[in-house]
Amino acid sequence: MGTVIELKTTGPRAQLREAQQHRQLVRLWREDLEHGSFYGYVGGVGREFLLLWVVGDTITYDGMYVMRHRDITELEAPDKHHVFMEKALALKQLAPRVPQGFPLDSIREVVQAAGRIAPVIGVHVDSEEEAEVCYIGRLIDVEEDGFTLQEISPDAEWLREASFFAWDEVSTISIEDGYAQSLLAVAGTPPPLTQGDSGVGHAH
Repeated sequence: MGTVIELKTTGPRAQLREAQQHRQLVRLWREDLEHGSFYGYVGGVGREFLLLWVVGDTITYDGMYVMRHRDITELEAPDKHHVFMEKALALKQLAPRVPQGFPLDSIREVVQAAGRIAPVIGVHVDSEEEAEVCYIGRLIDVEEDGFTLQEISPDAEWLREASFFAWDEVSTISIEDGYAQSLLAVAGTPPPLTQGDSGVGHAH
């Protein structure tokens, strides 16, 4: 049976580091951002962010998510169904593989590292509706106050103008998730960007 830890009254980083050290499957909730939960292995714990190797609902690898500590409201470590899940993952020959030394202390470092690892990344931003909005694309440039992305639309079409994101609006970065991989496979090679101001992208 897993232990549910209310992160607002305990030290979350210590619990997450322990889960990483013991390779425990964990489940975490971010109730202010979404109704569901994330499930997987902790791949790294930094000052501001953690990296989670995510297991999807069909017990498949569903990418790596870099999330803010402050958004997490509950943590179950280990998850109460971890024995079954570990056996299922072993049968599928799935084991967490995370990049060594992935920086997790600032969003700028996270974005730059993600852009080096994956051809496209998911950029999740805070919205006024108190839920995340996701944009998917390839990292183009990093600036002092933010970064630019060449996006793929929900119809798997590359946009020709870059979109700008400020550092402080980003809540989560996703890498290698199945949806983004499928968009990239259909969209193919990105076309050259047109010159001009950065535009507003297409949320997924």
